[in-house]
Amino acid sequence: MKIVVLDGYGMNPGDLSWDGLKKLGDVTVYDRTAPSDVAERSAGADIILTNKTVIDSGIIDSLPDLKYIGVLATGYNVVDTKAARGKGIVVTNIPAYSTDSVAQMVFSLLLAITNGVEHYTAENRAGRWSRNADFCYWDAPLTELAGKTMGIVGFGNIGSRVAAIALAFGMKVTALTSKAPEQLPAGVEKAENLDRLLRDSDVVSLHCPLTDSTKHMINASSLAKMKSSAILINTGRGPLVDEQALADALNRGTLRGAGVDVLSCEPPAFDNPLLHARNCYTTPHLGWATVEARRRLMDIAVANVANFIGGSPVNTVD
Repeated sequence: MKIVVLDGYGMNPGDLSWDGLKKLGDVTVYDRTAPSDVAERSAGADIILTNKTVIDSGIIDSLPDLKYIGVLATGYNVVDTKAARGKGIVVTNIPAYSTDSVAQMVFSLLLAITNGVEHYTAENRAGRWSRNADFCYWDAPLTELAGKTMGIVGFGNIGSRVAAIALAFGMKVTALTSKAPEQLPAGVEKAENLDRLLRDSDVVSLHCPLTDSTKHMINASSLAKMKSSAILINTGRGPLVDEQALADALNRGTLRGAGVDVLSCEPPAFDNPLLHARNCYTTPHLGWATVEARRRLMDIAVANVANFIGGSPVNTVD
């Protein structure tokens, strides 16, 4: 089997091994592949693996030997699955490999806002504590999470893990989900609707899929429903949020803060409004990228390929 990895660097910048995959065939790994190079690099391949490199219908039509596309992520919108299905090409993804890591990132962003560790570390390195007249100082509100309400939009693997951590902090949790109330864990209340969740929550965390109906679900109108003391966290998909509307709310002070690990375009333009907005903490889509999560991703990716070669594909997508 000829196997081509089109953009392996994002998953494995050098701290993991491709040896498991190399046992399954003749493997070529590219760190990154430009759109203009996809067809040439994939020529003759039975199997291609991609993270963010787009495999559209034109590419699929140009690869008569292709039998399998493995997406090195959970989301598989980079592949034209309809075109693949029409050619009898199996497409798989990597589900639920980063649940704990992304949930951890939610609280990393949240605690950065409520406790200001980064801010005070920078101040102290500049000598502020050493010059201070008192034994301590603070220049912004410090917030205890216990007793606050966490509103979770979407209650899949990550949303439910975020809920468990929030409950451990002593927070109240409401979830906007299609699940029935009796299907929710103890301590989690089903939200009536998005408007009610936004009005009642001190923290809103987004974990729903990106669809036509959820694109820009956080916009000027929905932000106006939130408390001015509230915090928005987005580790889901960038386009769930109207970025200019969120930046405007932050800069006006009608929202306390935001933590975002995803943006609508990645890498973002230098003038993306959230990169410069007041009290907006941005991280470069790294919630999934702990070494533990990436190791799981590698193991599942190899197992997906092995199962396909063995005639029993798993983690297939439509």
